[in-house]
Amino acid sequence: MSRAAVRVIVPCFNEEKRFPTESFLSFIKREEDYDFLFVDDGSSDGTAVLLEKVCALMPDRLHVLKSQPNQGKAAAVRLGFLHALESQTPRFLAYWDADLATPLETLPEFFRVFRERPEVEIVLGSRVKLLGWDIQRQILRHYLGRVFATCASHVLRLPVYDTQCGAKMFRVNAVLHEIWREPFLSRWIFDVELLARYLSARQDNPFDSERRIYESPLKTWRDVKGSKVKPADFFKAFAELFRIQMRYGRIISSSCAKVGS
Repeated sequence: MSRAAVRVIVPCFNEEKRFPTESFLSFIKREEDYDFLFVDDGSSDGTAVLLEKVCALMPDRLHVLKSQPNQGKAAAVRLGFLHALESQTPRFLAYWDADLATPLETLPEFFRVFRERPEVEIVLGSRVKLLGWDIQRQILRHYLGRVFATCASHVLRLPVYDTQCGAKMFRVNAVLHEIWREPFLSRWIFDVELLARYLSARQDNPFDSERRIYESPLKTWRDVKGSKVKPADFFKAFAELFRIQMRYGRIISSSCAKVGS
């Protein structure tokens, strides 16, 4: 692995036909602060072979980790983080969707937040549609997402706008090691469970998390053709949100009560 400041974990499953090879190569040649770890999550097409070829072009900055069988995005991202945390750990870790719905050019914007605000430990991409910004989402997914985000915010006791954007960056510290240690209960909404774990780990002062978690509005985000997330999956997401509520809700609520007393 290189000595880049930021290591980006990219989960990949059957991405052979839409993997944006040139975008990754162009970015890595232009930006010195980043390297990438692609996690092939048991793909059944030629994704693994493609990733090996791409990584061979810049072996000091691009790497592939294979996982068999397919276990889902949550497990793939966790595997990548554990691998990174066990190696020569960079100062920051991120995960990014392979389809680049969030452009790689957003990575330096996230990194800038950490440099300018040393108290921040997590930066979340937030798909806020504003005039003059290019946020393109299917209308049904947008409204279902808003309903889900409101429910997730209630469970977390945190005014978070967008938990599900596949672009997040973390400062490497003891808390980060803790929240990735155990497998996730959730397969579809592990992002919410990840935040619940963070709040639980920092239960001595949970309201301070509003200062440590920063939502960065994205200037560009586009639904990419071939997405594996379907509108029907939102119903599965609500079932998993209930499980997260049952597992972590009491810890978060008791922490809020302590600070409020």
